[in-house]
Amino acid sequence: MLVGIDLGTTNSAVALWKDGAPQLVPNALGKELTPSAVSLAKGGQAWVGQAALDRMATHPADTVTSFKRMIGTATTVTLAGTTLTPEDLSAMVLRSLADDVEAATGERPTQAVITVPAYFNERQRRATRRAGEIAGLEVKRLINEPTAAALAFGLTDRGDREPFLVFDLGGGTFDVSIVEMFDGIVEVRASAGDNRLGGDDFDAALVKLVEPLLDNRTVLDTLPADRRRALLNLAAERTRRALSTAEEAEFSIVVEGEPLTARVSSDAFEEAAASLVKRLRDPVIRALRDCHIDVKSLSDIVLVGGATRMPVVRKALTRMFGRFPNATVHPDHAVALGAAIQAGLLSGGAGLEEIRITDVAPFTLGVGTATRDAHGRFHDDIFAPIIERNTPVPVSRMERFQTLADNQRQVTFAIYQGEARDVKKNVKLGELTVPVPPRPAGEVAVDVRFTYDTSGLLDVDVSVPVSGTTRNLVIVDEEDRRTQKDVAESRKRLEKLKVHPRDEAENVAMLARAERAYEGFTGTARDIIGQALTEFQGALEKQDPRIIADAREGLGRLLDEIDAHSPL
Repeated sequence: MLVGIDLGTTNSAVALWKDGAPQLVPNALGKELTPSAVSLAKGGQAWVGQAALDRMATHPADTVTSFKRMIGTATTVTLAGTTLTPEDLSAMVLRSLADDVEAATGERPTQAVITVPAYFNERQRRATRRAGEIAGLEVKRLINEPTAAALAFGLTDRGDREPFLVFDLGGGTFDVSIVEMFDGIVEVRASAGDNRLGGDDFDAALVKLVEPLLDNRTVLDTLPADRRRALLNLAAERTRRALSTAEEAEFSIVVEGEPLTARVSSDAFEEAAASLVKRLRDPVIRALRDCHIDVKSLSDIVLVGGATRMPVVRKALTRMFGRFPNATVHPDHAVALGAAIQAGLLSGGAGLEEIRITDVAPFTLGVGTATRDAHGRFHDDIFAPIIERNTPVPVSRMERFQTLADNQRQVTFAIYQGEARDVKKNVKLGELTVPVPPRPAGEVAVDVRFTYDTSGLLDVDVSVPVSGTTRNLVIVDEEDRRTQKDVAESRKRLEKLKVHPRDEAENVAMLARAERAYEGFTGTARDIIGQALTEFQGALEKQDPRIIADAREGLGRLLDEIDAHSPL
């Protein structure tokens, strides 16, 4: 059985494609959301979900939440003497969800589509896959959370939709994706986000605001730090939810039978959270900029994630976009339902035959290079992008580099994912060395081609045209879990991408037509054709399918117009 899972920071959910629709599976308590919480006891007993969350106030040292924020790092957590990685903790939640499916259907799920924040890097995605494998699930696909939400939103009526923005603010992460739907295709145009921004941060701001206002604070100061933090955070989450429907709420905790309370207004909370609200703006701007869409061109603003219920967030969005956002999608359910739709697509679910999804590379992929400044000094570890972020995938791009030293005998390319100019701030994915013939500096060219597919396979080809030497490195997002046969089949599919756009048939035809037209005219018409031809050749060198398609269409219209005024 293949299921869709929303592995969230605060809550998780599981759904499946059944009877032509995605359906959420309730847990043992009859709830559709399972808290992403784990608690252990000394004897080895483990609690997951609501039972674990209930132990947070009484056993904070043995209970953990928000471990999704740690996934992909070397951080470990020790609960009741047992050391666990974020992958182990996530696997416990995934296993609990699988148990719920088995209890509800009588069949144990063996495969899953798991959602991840769009802005998760390669390490975080690999770690999520490992969590699934630890839980006994074959992870068929990782799908970005806003993409999953867009599927759930788009399949309500299956109509075409102009570009719309999915604003996904969960408990620990924030994502923005711009999506378009047409002819059964769900196309992600751009994604951006902040992996360190979510409801947890608004809770922390609320604690900072309220803690000095609590009466009888001396009793609070007697508590161990972990218990004090747990009590305050739980109270903050309750208060934040209350402020979603009221102008004022009570922040309340009980310590040693002593109630500590304070009244909080929505205005005071809004002021305390101002810096967090400000951080919501940059990813939105970046996503719009990357796909060259103006905010006025967006057909809708779709809210996803429990933290979008906060009035402080909805007010900010209304000001940002000049309109009210669309809150028709269930903020806590949309991502899991979208994952189930993706699961249905992979398993050939009835009613989904004509739906296709396209996505983008969430981060820029490139190599580390060295460059020489005007004074002749070398600067190492400079990032040279090859596939820019938000490029539609699958994709293939090539860049050319030259040797920097006389009689250089080899060139080493370190491969990175990220946006920083200094490669040390990016994620290193691998390294590849190729021998070069000893020549004067700059005389030997080395071509580097990156080919990247939707499953996360990055194929790196390095070639030295002057000697014919080639080297190849395959980087997969599942470490060593993929068989050689799987990798070979994926690479075979990618081979057809390894053609420069200038060599593709329709572009070759357009170039030939424009060149014939240039030869056939003189004067002003020739100048106009020549300029348009130069612009089209420039678009081809950018290797961006959208830019090329627009330029080709424009050149074709120009040539049609010139032909229309021809004497014959």
